Amino acid sequence: MLSAISERCQGEMGQADALALSFAPTREAVRARLAEAKEAYLGLVAGEPLPIEPIDDVTEAIRRLKVGGALGPIELRGIGRMLTAARVLRRFLHQRRTTYPALYAACATDPTLDALAEEVAGSFDPDGTLSDRASPTLSRLRTERQAARQRMLARLEDLMGRYERVLQDRFVTEREGRYVLPVRADAHERFPGLVHATSSSGSTIFVEPRAVIPMGNRLKMLDAEVEREEIAVYTRLSMLLGDALSSLDACRAAMARADVLAAVARLSEELRLVFPEVTDEPRLDLRKARHPLLELDGTKVVASDLAIAPGRAVVVSGPNAGGKTVALKTMGLAALMVRAGLPVACDDGSIVGIFDVVVSDVGDDQNLSKNLSTFSAHVSNLRDILDAAHRGALVLLDELAGGTDPREGEALAAGVLDSLCARGGAVVVTTHYEGLKALALADDRFQNASVGFDLATMAPTFHVTIGIPGSSSALAVARRFGMPSTVIERAERFLSREDQSFETLVKRLHEERAALELARNAAATREREADEARARLEDEIARSRAQEGRVVSREAEALLASLRRAKDDLREAQSRLRARKLDEAQLRDAERAIHRVSGAVALGGELERVVAPRESSEPVERRPLAATDIRRGTRVYVPRLRAEAEVVEVSGESVRVAAGALKLNVPLGELRSAAPLPEDLPLSPPVPRRDKGAPASAGALGGSPAARRDPAIATSDNTCDLRGLRVDDALALATSFLDRCLNERRSVAFLVHGHGTGALRDALRKELKSSSYVAHMRPGTQDEGGDGVTVVWLT
Repeated sequence: MLSAISERCQGEMGQADALALSFAPTREAVRARLAEAKEAYLGLVAGEPLPIEPIDDVTEAIRRLKVGGALGPIELRGIGRMLTAARVLRRFLHQRRTTYPALYAACATDPTLDALAEEVAGSFDPDGTLSDRASPTLSRLRTERQAARQRMLARLEDLMGRYERVLQDRFVTEREGRYVLPVRADAHERFPGLVHATSSSGSTIFVEPRAVIPMGNRLKMLDAEVEREEIAVYTRLSMLLGDALSSLDACRAAMARADVLAAVARLSEELRLVFPEVTDEPRLDLRKARHPLLELDGTKVVASDLAIAPGRAVVVSGPNAGGKTVALKTMGLAALMVRAGLPVACDDGSIVGIFDVVVSDVGDDQNLSKNLSTFSAHVSNLRDILDAAHRGALVLLDELAGGTDPREGEALAAGVLDSLCARGGAVVVTTHYEGLKALALADDRFQNASVGFDLATMAPTFHVTIGIPGSSSALAVARRFGMPSTVIERAERFLSREDQSFETLVKRLHEERAALELARNAAATREREADEARARLEDEIARSRAQEGRVVSREAEALLASLRRAKDDLREAQSRLRARKLDEAQLRDAERAIHRVSGAVALGGELERVVAPRESSEPVERRPLAATDIRRGTRVYVPRLRAEAEVVEVSGESVRVAAGALKLNVPLGELRSAAPLPEDLPLSPPVPRRDKGAPASAGALGGSPAARRDPAIATSDNTCDLRGLRVDDALALATSFLDRCLNERRSVAFLVHGHGTGALRDALRKELKSSSYVAHMRPGTQDEGGDGVTVVWLT
């Protein structure tokens, strides 16, 4: 596992730390490590992986700084990259410190290192060379050297033109750090200068012209000065880093830890690892556990439920190559991975306890140099394991007491298991001994488990079954691997009656277990199909209700359209009556027409309240009604109609309600309590309208419920919008509007003042109570705008 984590690390430090990952020393440290790894995994799943970049291992560089050594450019740049990456990681985690508190604490670095990161980064160019910005002296020397070199190259160019006949070619090259020209060997005496080298053929001599020798000397001196200044810069940067050694060391550890945690997160996602519930009790309860190393190798792993508790032993039996040892190692690996702060290859709901120690005896420890046979080495290991066994120890034993006389080995194995359980160890053992399989029948501390073997295919199933012993199926395995049938038949004749009876019993148990498994799978399938059918039925009911609502809405809209036309006819008739002086017969005809249309309008008002959309700025909470609250005559609210209705009949789970002329059946569970009426103003009906100039009745703000009044129908002509005005301006506009309505012989007016703070509403209604224009007023109903509207009947 450590190698798999190391391979997924980005940098060398993380790779090294992953390979050296140790167990957490305390239970608190175990939980802290698991919390860090879990937060890294959650961040990866959420699309916020840790910002880890590949950085060099600076461990050796920090070690040199501790002894006072100066670092070279490569080491300085490596530390600079680490400090820059640390700054990015710190800022990333600081922004998410409440979401990932464990990561924020584990990967914390010193913010004062940011200045060092800028100093180091600013001293180097992107190509890795030391920058002129690193030192003013370095910048001056490099500028001077560049100028000297250009002067010398110009001089050499001039000489190439003068001595072109004796030169082999027109170019300048370097030999031993000096600038030379290629001169023909037969003409070098005609070219004054210092010979530095010859070509391999001997036809060309490389000569430094005498005229540029002083210039070359100056260039060499400048090169030396530049080199000394570069070393001085490296030394200065090393001293700055040396002053922050403790912070540098902590930064290195934090960056390596972050790299390892990011690798663990990637491995968890790849292998579907989970973070189990961790308990202090040394026990295991793994759901669908898998061996992670086999999955890494691409092997198709069969998951199994595995469990063990302190003071108990699980005896795993079954055929060879059936997966007994894999189950053993899976349990041990799960316990050790949790101790190291790593997730486990199992399903959610698993529980892993914190074990003090995991001891095992798996494999052949034969050692000829120590004169130990396989059995002798096994017994020596068992002695050490017995000494280490205690409550908190997980003991894994493969083929306990094998390799000796079966009867004596069986007795020794039983004694070892009894002693280990008595000392409180959690023991898992694989065996072929029938006596160990029978222990669970007489002692509750022992439990059988088996790996399956499919006799139809003559192959192991690799699935661990708890509670049933397994048959070794040695003859079946031998037949599968090509043993001659004659040998198998002879071997079967040598089996004792007891062996055959036990094999038959185990076979019958496995067959019954398989039948139960099939029945359970069939029941689960039926339950799943029933759930799917129920879900389909609920979807169909929801679609039917939605379709019913759409049909009702379409029909109601059509009815409302015709009713609105009737309202228009009524208003037109009223206007004609006001505008004309009719004789008695015409008045009776008009009155009959008005009564006929007003009946339709009244029905329309009811239907509008039933089916028209409600646009309340403040939705009212309505409580569900119990069956005992609903009886004939109860006022209820019907959500599908978005209106109140009256219960006319209760029949079981269905209720028949009437909303005006509209009646329908509604399920009992859909009904809600009726909305409360507005309480700011009395809702008494207005007094009858009197002719202008007649004395007002005593009940200008009230009146008899039976008093006749004109219907309140809002139109653009009788509605005044006061929203957004100051109180004084609104009162003046309302008074002017009511005066105009009286002149136009309108009986009803609508004043829209809105909700707001209520100041405009209160001032307006106070003014209206004392107005001689007003016979009656009330707040608007919910479909008229609620308490944001005041309806006024004029005198």
